[in-house]
Amino acid sequence: MPLAAMASASSFPSRCHPALAVAAALLCAITGAVSSAAAAGGNGAAGGRGPIATAGKNYTRVCDPARFAALGLDASRFRYCDASLPYAARVRDLVGRMTLEEKVRNLGDQAEGAPRVGLPPYRWWGEALHGVSDVGPGGTWFGDVVPGATSFPLVINAAAALNESLWRAVGGAVSTEIRAMYNLGHAELTYWSPNINVVRDPRWGRASETPGEDPFLVGRYAVNFVRGMQDVGAGAAAAAAADPFARPIKVSSCCKHFAAYDVDAWFKADRLTFDAQVQERDMVETFERPFEMCIRDGDASCVMCSYNRVNGIPACADARLLTETVREQWQLHGYIVSDCDSVRVMVRDARWLNYTGVEATAAAMKAGLDLDCGMFWEGARDFFTTYGVDAVRQGKIKEADVDNALTNVYLTLMRLGFFDGLPEFESLGAGDVCSKAHKELAADAARQGMVLLKNDARRLPLDPTKIKSVSLVGLLEHINATDVMLGDYRGKPCRVVTPYNAIRKMVNATYVHACDNGACDTAEGMGGAARTARIADATIVIAGLNMSVERESNDREDLLLPWNQTGWINAVAEASPYPIVLVIMSAGGVDVSFAQNNPKIGAIVWAGYPGEEGGTAIADVLFGKHNPGGRLPLTWFKNEYVSQIPMTSMALRPDAARGYPGRTYKFYDGPAVLYPFGHGLSYTNFSYASSATTGSTVTIPVGAWEHCRTLTYKSGAAPSPPPACPALDAASQRCGEAVSFAVTVRNTGGVGGGHVVPVYTAPPAEVGDAPRKQLVAFRRVFVPAGAAVEVPFALSVCRDFAIVEETAYTVVPSGASAVIVGDDALALSFAVTINLAV
Repeated sequence: MPLAAMASASSFPSRCHPALAVAAALLCAITGAVSSAAAAGGNGAAGGRGPIATAGKNYTRVCDPARFAALGLDASRFRYCDASLPYAARVRDLVGRMTLEEKVRNLGDQAEGAPRVGLPPYRWWGEALHGVSDVGPGGTWFGDVVPGATSFPLVINAAAALNESLWRAVGGAVSTEIRAMYNLGHAELTYWSPNINVVRDPRWGRASETPGEDPFLVGRYAVNFVRGMQDVGAGAAAAAAADPFARPIKVSSCCKHFAAYDVDAWFKADRLTFDAQVQERDMVETFERPFEMCIRDGDASCVMCSYNRVNGIPACADARLLTETVREQWQLHGYIVSDCDSVRVMVRDARWLNYTGVEATAAAMKAGLDLDCGMFWEGARDFFTTYGVDAVRQGKIKEADVDNALTNVYLTLMRLGFFDGLPEFESLGAGDVCSKAHKELAADAARQGMVLLKNDARRLPLDPTKIKSVSLVGLLEHINATDVMLGDYRGKPCRVVTPYNAIRKMVNATYVHACDNGACDTAEGMGGAARTARIADATIVIAGLNMSVERESNDREDLLLPWNQTGWINAVAEASPYPIVLVIMSAGGVDVSFAQNNPKIGAIVWAGYPGEEGGTAIADVLFGKHNPGGRLPLTWFKNEYVSQIPMTSMALRPDAARGYPGRTYKFYDGPAVLYPFGHGLSYTNFSYASSATTGSTVTIPVGAWEHCRTLTYKSGAAPSPPPACPALDAASQRCGEAVSFAVTVRNTGGVGGGHVVPVYTAPPAEVGDAPRKQLVAFRRVFVPAGAAVEVPFALSVCRDFAIVEETAYTVVPSGASAVIVGDDALALSFAVTINLAV
């Protein structure tokens, strides 16, 4: 409702200007914070509502003899509870004790257990995208001793920090809160995060959930977040060397949604019926790469398959994707779960091959799917538990297929300590949720992810010793962002620090004009906003998007600010005696070219959806307590982009015949870029100097067992004579060659700050259909004012100089590739000539 309908003028604090509208009056009185949800206290859940609650008491391990006794059973008679045996032997014993009906009842996300053999129910569905969430019918819930959990910035914000240690720290903090909540009977141990789909198109509604448009950046985020969620310690590493299926894990993390999933609801296209027509080269190069990194380097214990079809086959019934690629080629040590209702979608929505429920169940399980998540709140069960018994009895699958699926899921639970416990985490309790350290980490993550897009005449930072009053103008939901900053897949936050609350702590007087979505562009609304802008030393406008515009199941149709925000922002800028500051909350890019080109809008800051501590981070950046160093993890396009290429076109490369300009910074060749991938300004200046590289020329001997590959050249650009070995199959190379160099980053300004050093490679100029450049490394460093920091890099030739040819081979091309360090005017480059010696 309009803010004016919610308050009376009596709510004015004394420092509010009396000329302001009643709407602003209330905002001046808003405290805007949710009190801390952390409650001190020890372990213990009320009423026995725990993951392994039995006879009114909560247990933290299945094989607790007292729990078995409560069931009238003797734990010593069940070999799956013998901790001296290998996990594989124990799981074999457990599955072997179960009847077919019992087995099938445990193939869904709300597994029923088997009380006859001491196996409790288990709720698999957990979400931890950017903090512990209670989304879904899983076993995570808030209340009594755990009223909330730390809500970190959305993934797109975290990605903008380009800081691997930060991503791992956030994953570690989230998993600590999960283990604490598990001990308190408030959580399970399996979480279907992170979302690592590449943002191929800027209109995708789920951009907030992902690390952006570059597959390498997305992959590195996945590796670090998963490691933070799962890793236990040095002992776990030793266990992994002996048997990776026995490596203890803190919390199970799941990389989703595999594969080529990035259309939700765009005009008539929707994710339940969409058939992604993808070239194999694009699959290898873009859509599969983050998942390969997540599994190979992150050792994720779960992969989730997606709703869509890929070249006609549902992703959750594609044996080539699930069994051949994920499990056999990439060596997944864990289980594969469906996106919720994906098996039903094959029958109900896609109507794939006119399959029945039994046939869809059999097809998915034979393809490699282990666990079926179903939408219980729609009054329907998942397909596996509904049709699994019939699928076996009709001969569509073998009972051994069911055994194999259960083996994968229960091995994961063994590794989590679900059966035996993990002593190093059993002391965690309520004091480890919403801790002071975690809230500060959330604030720091939000600060590191802030991106300064424009700063004419150094309008920012605002000096609180000179700026005595601030006019704060914008949508109520952005100024008092108790909801917008938290984004999607959130739980209940510890607290919320709004922009209003944080900014008013910086200055003596804060004047506010806030409106709802429908009242900003009225004559009264624009007039009130303009009057507010005239009465202070500085004007800050907070605008942008929200979850009604971009979210799961809702793609965007354009890249413009909704609700005529452009009109009233320009009106405020015109009325203000000083250039205004514009703060944008969004996940995807927004066409703010009007603001970029308006000299009366002095600075633009992208705040994303910065989580529960977002207001603090915004104020710290605007008033100079933090020097912004974030970089855009995706390209911001002008709105004309949406008319150049349909969202349903999966191609990455330009297509002249169709007039498509290509996608992402790697391939786009059109004029519609507003801010490029990697763009981000600072309050100081940096310069680069490079040391001599160790590998300006690299010779790779091609052995008799290795094979040269053909290379696509641009028209008229093929070398003459052609090289004896145009390209080398990277998979057949031992990958020992490296190019090492160091970059000296000097802060030539007067303010210390964090700085991201990105490293790209570009293939030889004559190679056709190749990326313009591709990110292969990055480091974030802090450089004090006037100081310099040396940043070393070592690039693997067969990994970092490789490209994916049109044949879908990953090859190292011969010739002069380039290494490019930095973005925009700061970039420096040098050539690396690769000789393939036959």
